[in-house]
Amino acid sequence: MRADLHAHTTYSDGSPLPEMCRAAEAAGLDAVGFTDHLIVVDDDFGRRERYHLVETYERRREAIERFRPRTDLTVWDAAEVSYVADAEAETADFLASAGFDYTIGSVHFAGEYDYTTAAGYADASEAERRAAVERYVDAVVAAVESELFDVLGHLDLPERMAPLRGHARRSDYERVAVALSDSATVPEINAGRVHDSLGRVHPDPAMLDAFLERDVSFVLGTDSHSPSESERRVPALRDAAVERDVPLADFEPAVGR
Repeated sequence: MRADLHAHTTYSDGSPLPEMCRAAEAAGLDAVGFTDHLIVVDDDFGRRERYHLVETYERRREAIERFRPRTDLTVWDAAEVSYVADAEAETADFLASAGFDYTIGSVHFAGEYDYTTAAGYADASEAERRAAVERYVDAVVAAVESELFDVLGHLDLPERMAPLRGHARRSDYERVAVALSDSATVPEINAGRVHDSLGRVHPDPAMLDAFLERDVSFVLGTDSHSPSESERRVPALRDAAVERDVPLADFEPAVGR
């Protein structure tokens, strides 16, 4: 593993950029991509306020440019973009003007469903929980088919939440795998909860065959928000990829240092 394609700074919900770079260096990486959160359009739930890189990406770009001469790392100016259905045109226009080195497309919300917190599912019935997961998979497939993004982020995010964990079916993963096999979008192996409640990487290693059978390859992202997460997750992510002999995509952003 030479590159971490998914890390966050204080321009969203992470740590100072220099500290994250030093952690990447300490973990033995050659490259790191900063993928702070953004939502291009607002919705009825006011979620855009949570992911506001859309207003600050130029300031972060300047900070990256100032820091690049101080490190041997290749540092990529990227973004994790929350996919919003029916906002594809606005998203495409913004990304074309912003000119990021690459983008990660992630589903964090779908309509009334919020997949960043378990609070809304604690008292839900089994049928309601399954419906939430089905809606998530629909949104993930739509995000892939939109061809808006270079990378697909944490493709089974509901697994992070105990009330929704285990409600995804093999057929759900196969739907995503089929969409990816027909797309230029590359999924990531994501280590965002490898040391926390989930205790493993995304996607579920038991479901990797659904992707491997269709010759889908991956990139690697720690989804780190702090230096300590980066330093711990890089070796765990590397080990997980080696253990399952995950095929890695030949993914190299054209811009960067």
